[in-house]
Amino acid sequence: MILSFDASLPVLSVAVVSQTAPVAAIAFEGRESRNEKLLPAIEWLLRESDIDRASIRRIAVTRGPGSFTGVRIGLASAEGLALALGIPICAMPTHEAIAAGYRGRSVLVTNDAGRGELYVSAYKGGDEALPHGIASASEVSDLRGQFDVCVDAREAMWERNIALLAAERALNLESAGRLEQYSDTTPIYVRLAEAEAKLLAKNG
Repeated sequence: MILSFDASLPVLSVAVVSQTAPVAAIAFEGRESRNEKLLPAIEWLLRESDIDRASIRRIAVTRGPGSFTGVRIGLASAEGLALALGIPICAMPTHEAIAAGYRGRSVLVTNDAGRGELYVSAYKGGDEALPHGIASASEVSDLRGQFDVCVDAREAMWERNIALLAAERALNLESAGRLEQYSDTTPIYVRLAEAEAKLLAKNG
């Protein structure tokens, strides 16, 4: 079993998948209280699905870009659970999990970065084709024609369970023998949080 969750977006999601099929998944709004909702949601899903923690062999988690607080909470929760259960982590970009839902197509993924800007990256064949960066709406518009699909993460989180997509991506990576490339749990912020930026400016 793979336990997967995403806390980087305003809609939290949690999923459990077996080697062959999804077992259980939930998603709910958690914009202001990810820290209070994520772990109880995981416990609830495991209990309601009658899943023994001992059957979980890997944790899949997203690492941004998205909410700075949400990314930190998701990764810290993954690290804590992995340590307690003695299992490895498959940590992937949030955009990569979203792009995994469009197999066989090149995908441009964006999400709100604030200040009138967007986080942007792109994937072809599941692999990164455009590194994560910041772009204006007009710059994103110029990029659209280069890819089969343009996905707004704010829309995707309502239409698809991001944790479920991350779990399925983890299974595909396992089949391809690429999981070692996904052990890094460093958050993908793209740019510094406001407080960190101010601190650097003050000290710089």
